Amino acid sequence: MEEEKIKGEIEAILFASGRVVSLRELELSLELNQSKIIELIAKMQEDYKKASRGIEIVKVENGYTLSSKQEYHEYIYGVIDKRTKLSLSQAALEVLAIIAYNPKITRAEIENIRGVESNASLYRLLEHNLIEYAGKLDLPGRPVAYKVTENFLKKFGLNTLEDLPELPRYKMDENRQLVIDDILENQEETKLKNVEMKKTEENKEIEKNENQKDNEIIGEIENQEIKVYSENKEIENNKQEENLKQEEGKKSDRQD
Repeated sequence: MEEEKIKGEIEAILFASGRVVSLRELELSLELNQSKIIELIAKMQEDYKKASRGIEIVKVENGYTLSSKQEYHEYIYGVIDKRTKLSLSQAALEVLAIIAYNPKITRAEIENIRGVESNASLYRLLEHNLIEYAGKLDLPGRPVAYKVTENFLKKFGLNTLEDLPELPRYKMDENRQLVIDDILENQEETKLKNVEMKKTEENKEIEKNENQKDNEIIGEIENQEIKVYSENKEIENNKQEENLKQEEGKKSDRQD
C-alpha cells in the first residue's frame, strides 16, 4: 500500500512539473534514496506499458518526465493549438544537428561547416529551448559555445546524446569535396568487381586463344602423323607389290 502511495506521488510530481525532474529533486521531495526511486519508476513504466494508458514515463539523462505516448500524438494535435507545434526551417534543423553531434561548438565553427551565416537559426533554436549556452571557450575572443538542452532530448525521444543515429563517415575526394565514406567504399567495391570481371574476361579470352593454338598445333601434328602414316603405308604397299612381282618372276623362271 505504501509503495502505491509513493507511485502516486511520483506521478503527481512529474505531471505538475511539466518538465524533466532530476533524480536529486525526486530524492529530496520524497525523502527516498535514488535506487528505490529508480526501482519504483521502472515498475510504473511497466504498468503504463501493460495498461491502455495514453501516457508514459520517459527517462531523459539523469531525470524523468511524464509524456504522452507517440501513438496518440495525431489525436493530441487536433486539440492543442497548432501555433504551439514546433516548426523549424531546414537551416535551423541543420544547425541543430551540428550542435547535437558537436557539443560545445561555437557559432564560427557552425558557420564554417555550413558555409553560411547562422545567427537567425541560433536565435530561433534558443527561443524554442532546443539549445543553450555552454559557457565560453578558452580561445581568442572567448567565443560562446552551444549545446542541446534536455528539452531537445525530450522532443526527439532520446534518453541521451548517445542515442543519436550514427553519422555516415566522410572523406575529401580528389576535388576537395566532402563525400560519404560508405559511398566511396561502394564505389571502390564496384571498381574492384569491374576489374575482376575484366580480368576474368581477359583470362577467358587468353584461355580461348591458347586452346585454339593448342588445337591448331594438335591438328598440325595429327596431319603430319597422317602424312607420315600415309607415306609409310605407300612405301609398304610398294614393297609388297615389288615382292609380289619378284615372286611371280621366280615362278615364271621355274616353269621355263
